[in-house]
Amino acid sequence: MDEVFKALADPTRRALLDSLNARNGQTLRQLCAGLEMARQSVSKHLAVLEEAGLVNSVRQGREKLHYLNAAPVHEIAQRWISRYDRPRVQALADLKLALEEIPMDAPTFVYTTYIRTTPQKLWQALTDPSFTRRYWATEFTTDWSAGSEMIWDNHGVKITDPEQVVLEADPYSRLSYTWHSMTPELAQRFDWDEEMLAKLSGEARSKVTFSIEESASQVVKLTVVHDGFEPGSTLAEMVGHGWPSVVASLKSLLETGEPLPEDA
Repeated sequence: MDEVFKALADPTRRALLDSLNARNGQTLRQLCAGLEMARQSVSKHLAVLEEAGLVNSVRQGREKLHYLNAAPVHEIAQRWISRYDRPRVQALADLKLALEEIPMDAPTFVYTTYIRTTPQKLWQALTDPSFTRRYWATEFTTDWSAGSEMIWDNHGVKITDPEQVVLEADPYSRLSYTWHSMTPELAQRFDWDEEMLAKLSGEARSKVTFSIEESASQVVKLTVVHDGFEPGSTLAEMVGHGWPSVVASLKSLLETGEPLPEDA
């Protein structure tokens, strides 16, 4: 927590977070354009933000793109806001919401957290229905081989489609698959109207990738990358709000044996 508070204390670093909140996935050059500061100075500030886990960087060809990571602020909110009188910490709550917000034109959602577990247990939590149903209310039927079809059971709604497939499965290291189809049954489950279902069904199929890295003894770094969205994607906004809660509940399950309450 100390690194997060230290990073947020500097106005330049807060300005960089504001910039990424407005437009996620920027290069160093793009971030420098909004600040009257040398590239080297901006790089140092970004290094502090990355060290605190507030920013993730992803290589895309020759470019290095920077993304806002809501995980640390989300964890502060879980630890402090849930314990104390909410009106007294409303500013922190507002910051949490701002950092979780994904702009409508964001092409990629990137989220990183650290979990006290092992790569083997985390892999099981991502693939075993007995785990996924507890923190996500979702189950997968597949053999977890690259190219294999996946049947989703999402909050009690079974979703089948030959384009729902495993893209990559390297046990204890990396897992990637295409996102599920949007069906009338799913719309009924979540009370989407016909317009919302049409919007979601008309979007290109996205994909999610989980990267697992052993950070220290019994500590694993989990990075979730959800991409493939079109500009103005409605689904991008939805998963931007959904993933922080799902990953926080996964972390809680592995560290305490219990997922977060549904209303957490």
